[in-house]
Amino acid sequence: MPTRITDNTRAPEPLPIADTPQVEVSVVMPCLNEADTLATCIHKAQKALRESAIPGEIIVADNGSTDGSQQIAQQAGAHVVPVAAKGYGNALMGGIAAAHGEYVIMGDADDSYDFLQIPSFVHKLREGFDLVQGCRLPAGGGQVLPGAMPFLHRWWGNPMFSLFARRWFRAPINDIYCGLRGFRREFYNRLDQRCTGMEFATEMIIKASLYHAKIAEVPITLHPDGRKAHAPHLKTFRDGWRTLRFFLMYSPRWLFLMPGILLVLLGLAGYGLALPGVTLGRITFDAHTLLFGSVAILCGYQSVIFAVFTKTFAISEGLMPPDPRMDRFYEFINLERGLVLGSLALAIGVGLLFAAIGEWVVADFGHLDYPQTMRWVIPGATLTAIGFQTILSSFFASILGMHRK
Repeated sequence: MPTRITDNTRAPEPLPIADTPQVEVSVVMPCLNEADTLATCIHKAQKALRESAIPGEIIVADNGSTDGSQQIAQQAGAHVVPVAAKGYGNALMGGIAAAHGEYVIMGDADDSYDFLQIPSFVHKLREGFDLVQGCRLPAGGGQVLPGAMPFLHRWWGNPMFSLFARRWFRAPINDIYCGLRGFRREFYNRLDQRCTGMEFATEMIIKASLYHAKIAEVPITLHPDGRKAHAPHLKTFRDGWRTLRFFLMYSPRWLFLMPGILLVLLGLAGYGLALPGVTLGRITFDAHTLLFGSVAILCGYQSVIFAVFTKTFAISEGLMPPDPRMDRFYEFINLERGLVLGSLALAIGVGLLFAAIGEWVVADFGHLDYPQTMRWVIPGATLTAIGFQTILSSFFASILGMHRK
């Protein structure tokens, strides 16, 4: 396990300045009142670069510190980049924008990450990987020292969200929250990161996976937070919800499509039992079952449509890469075909409703056999609503998919 160096060591000679063309690696540290640990992190990064003969620079992206972190960074030989816009993602974007290296290593300045491990990341990047993610958990060969990670983060939140990342996005990682990582600067520019808060790191992994990037993991050791002046910035349940929300936003398949398909199937099953009036034992499926089935079909259909809207918008705005499945979908269901299908469903639905009205006329506008009449009215109302939704949705999806400058 790497030895931790303390803050009372003498600062080494500064690395090559940022405007030299020899910079290969830029180490970017977001900073918000990190006076307790900032110098230690800078010294470790400088030592790692120097001992491995890696031409590099240290950039401290200061997000409005009031504890003198800027002066500490400058005295230690780092380049300070002030970032006025608040947020973890904003700080990193500002620091990366000022970086000159071909590769960027990012890591928090709280001394929980050992910057002496930088050469392991650089080695992987030199092999051709686009993103090299650190892994603190034993599942990926890492180590968490006692007191370094809260219990819920260690045993629930991090493993759960890492599993989601592997299953939903096929990201080959075991520690999605690890903030020590490296990436090629050119690759980062292509990702077009948007998140300005703590979701920045998660967005990078999800987008990298969606864009089929070459991703590697490097096992690291997580140390206890070295700060004494203030508590860690992370909040367990708040940040956990923000992560789940972000996952769902980037996965319309699990947020909209799968629940929608399930509801439609349940509704159709209800129709299959209620239309012929099936009786199983003492249970009879009648008009009330038909009504519940219609509710499920309508809600499910709306959810499926939202999946199409979300995916179309995300691709058109560059939030997600083009998907051949969407291309095939639009080859089959374009605006004109959507209008035809919607109009057909609308016509059948209205026809069924008029048939029900016809029965009422035959009954001289008196009492009807409601269980029988509802077998016309409920499907008619359902098809009418679906047809109308399809017509409007076809226009809206076409508008979302329009190419804009």
